[in-house]
Amino acid sequence: MTSTGGGAAPGAAAGGAVLEGVLERITYANEETGYTVGRVDTGRGSGAGDLLTVVGALLGAQPGESLRMEGRWGSHAQYGKQFHVDNYTTVLPATIQGIRRYLGSGLIKGIGPVMADRITTHFGVDTLDIIEQEPKRLVEVPGLGPKRTKMIAAAWEEQKAIKEVMIFLQSVGVSTSIAVRIYKKYGDASISVVKNEPYRLAADVWGIGFLTADRIAQAVGIPHDSPDRVKAGLQYALSQSTDQGHCFLPEEQLISDAVKLLQVDTGLVIDCLAELAEDPEGVVREKVPGPEGPDGEPVTAVYLVPFHRAELSLAGQVLRLLRTDEDRMPAFRDVEWGKALGWLAKRTGASLAPGQEAAVKLALTEKVAVLTGGPGCGKSFTVRSVVELARAKKAKVVLAAPTGRAAKRLSELTGAEASTVHRLLELKPGGDAAYDRDRPLDADLVVVDEASMLDLLLANKLVKAVAPGAHLLLVGDVDQLPSVGAGEVLRDLLADGGPVPHVRLTQIFRQAQKSGVVTNAHRINSGSHPITQGLSDFFLFVEDDTEEAGRLTVDVAARRIPQKFGLNPRTDVQVLAPMHRGPAGAGNLNGLLQQAITPARPDLPEKRFGGRTFRVGDKVTQIRNNYDKGENGVFNGTVGVVTALDLVEQTLTVRTDEDEEVPYDFDELDELAHAYAVTIHRSQGSEYPAVVIPVTTGAWMMLQRNLLYTAVTRAKKLVVLVGSRKAIGQAVRTVSAGRRCTALDHRLAGGTHVPQPRQPGGGHRWETSPGGSGTGAKGAG
Repeated sequence: MTSTGGGAAPGAAAGGAVLEGVLERITYANEETGYTVGRVDTGRGSGAGDLLTVVGALLGAQPGESLRMEGRWGSHAQYGKQFHVDNYTTVLPATIQGIRRYLGSGLIKGIGPVMADRITTHFGVDTLDIIEQEPKRLVEVPGLGPKRTKMIAAAWEEQKAIKEVMIFLQSVGVSTSIAVRIYKKYGDASISVVKNEPYRLAADVWGIGFLTADRIAQAVGIPHDSPDRVKAGLQYALSQSTDQGHCFLPEEQLISDAVKLLQVDTGLVIDCLAELAEDPEGVVREKVPGPEGPDGEPVTAVYLVPFHRAELSLAGQVLRLLRTDEDRMPAFRDVEWGKALGWLAKRTGASLAPGQEAAVKLALTEKVAVLTGGPGCGKSFTVRSVVELARAKKAKVVLAAPTGRAAKRLSELTGAEASTVHRLLELKPGGDAAYDRDRPLDADLVVVDEASMLDLLLANKLVKAVAPGAHLLLVGDVDQLPSVGAGEVLRDLLADGGPVPHVRLTQIFRQAQKSGVVTNAHRINSGSHPITQGLSDFFLFVEDDTEEAGRLTVDVAARRIPQKFGLNPRTDVQVLAPMHRGPAGAGNLNGLLQQAITPARPDLPEKRFGGRTFRVGDKVTQIRNNYDKGENGVFNGTVGVVTALDLVEQTLTVRTDEDEEVPYDFDELDELAHAYAVTIHRSQGSEYPAVVIPVTTGAWMMLQRNLLYTAVTRAKKLVVLVGSRKAIGQAVRTVSAGRRCTALDHRLAGGTHVPQPRQPGGGHRWETSPGGSGTGAKGAG
């Protein structure tokens, strides 16, 4: 069995050198780029310690393998003489020692160093032949039963097949981690797909975008001006825009973006866009109001098909719920509100303020309603009141939130079970829901908290599952960052002139006024600088240098807060960074925080993958939706702690914040990232006892008011800002630039394609005055 590594074609370059030796160990490997540092025994040294350093394209090579490496000699100032590898071939090891090291390297799932020793002791130099040709004989080895034997044989066949595919994939520049994913998707058809339909990879294989597929396409000879390339580039540009929150792009902007991306003629892009628009699964073009609103010049919007369908569907479903004559809570049509609210006050121990009262009535009498407002304004107590009254009339109440943490908080608040929206709908592989229009939820009232996080696709699935006549109450803070996914659903539902009734709570209750966190959140939201002195729960550590601010952030989160406030740095303290990159970005801070909170220990197993090292005790987050994991899928943003790591079985286990144990194979670890620090965008819907926020000039382009406001409102007890006053001033002054490209508000107001059986009654709009003491503050926030 042979393999080439890296990306060069086999055969040494002119003037190149050849080195042969046994790979003794790998000291560093980047799964994404393929860059590897290893130590080889050439057999020419005078002792066991005489190993030579090799660097370069060695991805896929295993300790114990005999390698024939082609490349060049070089020297490193610190590490001395090195061999730079351009490509290599492997020869299966021939000595018992080599075979033992090869098998025990983690290459074969189910064989660790101990089992490798037992197998080679039993079969000697014939070991690899036995595994290859007579795997059933492995049961002769003490401790190996039929089940484990079968697993080892299957793992051997799979890695052999993968390695054969990788000979080709690595020759066209595909890293091992991507190659494994391609092989898992297409199996024996992998080479055919990559050669003939490389742009399929961008749509089918997670982790491969258009740019990677384009690089592969060039390597296999697809022309630069191929219509397939241009169409794939157009869909990629639209896909990128959905990642930035847009549901569509104006046609002119899409054409301009595609020309820049593809470096081809504008005419070719226009022709290919026209072809895509004729394809039922391509794109949809439609005139919608421009940025100036209904009175301005309309624009031609270009949508990816799923987003167009979802926007049409969501608008239609909301209007369907609003207009139905059915009512699953008819008791509230003619209820005596004085009596009902008096009973509620006795039960909860507090009266409702006028705005809260309006919201309660709205939720129980209107089929769709929105409750919004900032921290300390009593949203939580209002929700509890709605649920109490609905249950008193024997209504079936279903509670949900976009994240596990938010669902847990909603459950604690109401005393009723709450789940994530994904679990509520029982989303299946592929994203289909068990509950939809044909099989609606058995609920009279559906309450969804943290609704600012609902993106277009999830909101559509949710609203489809609400039965006609049932009431839907969406609760959220519209001034926070919009959803990570495409759309601005909450903002569109609250748009002026729209049909959805809503209440915005603005009164800050007396208890909440004592909180520096709440006070400063409202100051930031109104464009004022936060108060950073004289408060017991809001602090600023001034540090103008971005790199120093990063180090200080780590010290505050890992040492100072735990010492002063007795909080657990892993579970109670969360670092929220404006961006991922940079010295004070989430990526760098995660590495530093891991060293401080979960350092390496000789007795602690760890697994290096894609530049990250995973250890038991690590705080991690899922970074893609995976409907096949766990009981009902594991979703982007789910947070958990690594509870087990098995180097022999090559699995890692995470206990999620929904208290579910979820196993990951080592080749799935690209779905996980460390979560000691997360970006503020990823923190939406979560609350933490304490948050530490680096606010530095290094994140200048990201510093906006709603970003800082969202970060501060994630804290229950304590906020520490680390950085410069100049950067904080920039964040407070800068209002988010522009709206996302969505047409949901237009469709809800009676726009294109939305059925209009009759005009709905005017939406209710309530505002309560700011300030004042209020009486309904119990459970406020």
